[in-house]
Amino acid sequence: QVQLVESGGGVVQTGGSLRLSCAASGTFSSINDMGWYRQAPGKQRELVATITRGGFTNDADSVKGRFTISRDNAKNTVYLQMNSLKPEETAVYYCNAEIVRRWYDRYVSWGQGTQVTVSS
Repeated sequence: QVQLVESGGGVVQTGGSLRLSCAASGTFSSINDMGWYRQAPGKQRELVATITRGGFTNDADSVKGRFTISRDNAKNTVYLQMNSLKPEETAVYYCNAEIVRRWYDRYVSWGQGTQVTVSS
């Protein structure tokens, strides 16, 4: 089994910054795409940013220029640097990853989530 463990959430004031981390552990061959999603109370989970194994990124329009996704393949870890945070970005942030066990055996794993609260 693969576990994704997020860290770095917390409470920050409007305009502040946080850096989230998500580390994968367990038995697998490799990890393809990794990503960050968020879910605010009463809302659907939404994409924040994704990154391929080669480093190509895709960001939601709402976070472009403020959030940066990155990864360290050697550490099986994905990061999300969040700057200029807004109160409406208060949510539980989840990471996910496409885990490859064998070339024909892939699945998406999710972390347990980390709370980010932006106070106004």
